[in-house]
Amino acid sequence: MPETLMHLVTPLSPVLGRVVSTARCTASAKSAAFVRHVAIDVSGTPLEGKFLAGQSFGVLAPGLDANGKPHKVRLYSIASPTQGEDGHGKVLATTVKRTIDEHHETRALFFGVASNYLCDLRVGAEVRVSGPNGKRFLLPAEPALHDYIFIATGTGIAPFRGMIMELLARNVRSNIVLMMGSPYATDLLYHQDFERLAHEHLNFTYLTAISREASAPGGGPMYVHERLRTHADLLAPILRSERALVYVCGIAGMELGVLQALVATLPQDAADQYVKVDPEVRTQPQAWNRRMIHKQISPTRRVLMEVYD
Repeated sequence: MPETLMHLVTPLSPVLGRVVSTARCTASAKSAAFVRHVAIDVSGTPLEGKFLAGQSFGVLAPGLDANGKPHKVRLYSIASPTQGEDGHGKVLATTVKRTIDEHHETRALFFGVASNYLCDLRVGAEVRVSGPNGKRFLLPAEPALHDYIFIATGTGIAPFRGMIMELLARNVRSNIVLMMGSPYATDLLYHQDFERLAHEHLNFTYLTAISREASAPGGGPMYVHERLRTHADLLAPILRSERALVYVCGIAGMELGVLQALVATLPQDAADQYVKVDPEVRTQPQAWNRRMIHKQISPTRRVLMEVYD
């Protein structure tokens, strides 16, 4: 991994960024999800030119929590390449989904503080930010020496947007595959952008998987890890290479399906490069559960994972 700078700006002494653009980034305005791409100018602050694709930054929403204390910092993945949205490291962006939920007992609506704050901001608004954070979920120091399989669900696409843009901007000739999962086709994020990039770059492949609509061969729904099976002719040769890295980001639970699929679709010698499995459970990956991860099942260093609840 490359050398990283972290915590140049702490939550105790945040700096002011300024929103320069905000737009919905779902494939269709008919999507039931409200997800926005928010770009923030951090020029003139210690964050300028100091963040890497894959890192995160902090947002401090104004106001007080239920205990009368200032809201705690919330971290958001940077959805920009290292050179920023502007090409000079002055503007970073994130992918933020409005959190709107209902309390089980009272049925009162709950609104996520930071997510709705970010989504409500207009162009020109100031926002308190900190960071950068993170040193593990990054592109390698020498990107051209590797091939990449990115597997995302939901706003887990954020770091991969920046990473893919960076790899393609550097004209890295590696194999780059993005597998994007969502409940409905209307929920796909940055869909038109990725289709355009796949059209412009022969080494970039964009695959989608829709879990609540007919998208699988035969007409059924499909989860994102199933693309490892349906596109084995494309993916297996990449995964059998010593160059390949697998990145996984999205909703907690998706990582189990990815690990199961790697073991189920690859020969054992190739699967061992990505997943360490206790012999007593190797032959029944369909019976695995999340509690076994990091105990009887462990991703190797060639699998980089970030999942969230």
